[in-house]
Amino acid sequence: MHNIDEKYMKMCFTLAKKGKGKVLPNPMVGCVVLNKDGKVVSKGYHKKYGENHAEREALLKLKNNEAEGGILYVNLEPCSHYGKTPPCVDLIIEHKLKKVVIAMRDPNPKVDGLMKLKQAGIEVVEGVLEDEARFLNRIFIKNITQKQPYVVLKTATTMDGKIATHTGDSKWITSDDSRKLVYAMRKEFDCILTSSNTVIADNPSMIVEKVQMKCVLDKDMRTAVDAKIYQQGKVYVATKKNTPLKDGQLDLKSVLKELYKQGICTVFVECGGKLAGAFLKENLVDEIYQFIAPKILNDNTGKSCFDGDCQEKISQTKNLQIYETKIIGKDLLIKSICL
Repeated sequence: MHNIDEKYMKMCFTLAKKGKGKVLPNPMVGCVVLNKDGKVVSKGYHKKYGENHAEREALLKLKNNEAEGGILYVNLEPCSHYGKTPPCVDLIIEHKLKKVVIAMRDPNPKVDGLMKLKQAGIEVVEGVLEDEARFLNRIFIKNITQKQPYVVLKTATTMDGKIATHTGDSKWITSDDSRKLVYAMRKEFDCILTSSNTVIADNPSMIVEKVQMKCVLDKDMRTAVDAKIYQQGKVYVATKKNTPLKDGQLDLKSVLKELYKQGICTVFVECGGKLAGAFLKENLVDEIYQFIAPKILNDNTGKSCFDGDCQEKISQTKNLQIYETKIIGKDLLIKSICL
């Protein structure tokens, strides 16, 4: 049964991914329903925030009692409370399923669907491919448990980790292909965040079609009002007037909490080494997307992608877990989770 459970749970993951970028602040969820003979009779996934959850989507497709005595697979614990839609647990009980298999419990404290299922005499199996389920909904989990947006930091470097020469020249380290991909990536996030130093040095427009907001960290309001970044879309400027200071600098955690209050679930950070180093030092980075060009600056006075504190021991390094590598044009893209 273990292998069979994993088979159908993987099917749930595939379905869930169809909702990527459309369901936040809700999780990505897929559902597969088997009848008492073990035949798949329905599938569903959460298509868009505010619409039916995966279980409801799958169960409402059923006719008569064709799922009675069957099994429902879903990658997240079914909800037992009223939100945008009625509780999925009630519908599961109504269809007289004999067993529900889940990958992980819902981190939302409002949800306690398993207890209600058990009270109704339905067998519950949990923890099937739980690590994969947590990775799939890592954004949702952080949003719910920490009340902060999920932060991805992007860097573009030479092979020796430089983002510019000592004079600040940086155009262009990576290829056209990489820059086009970064433009596409920005559309996947709610907010693009950068620093006043980057705005002043590079005057980027960071034009994005679907992004909710851009955020500029400008403690002393040094950026020009006619800078390109302010010419398109909504921009939130964090200054010492609206943000607490920490060690003389803007408190980055406070900035993130404010963005979350404004409905921001994901943040894409594009900045220089100082701010990148500060984010890393404060343990505020969840993932790093590093584009590496097949170039070596061979100059230790060049600007590094992370410019934080002086460290004396290798044990002080930040540990990452690579989960994807990809060749983009002539460059290498490495995606890593911060541990």
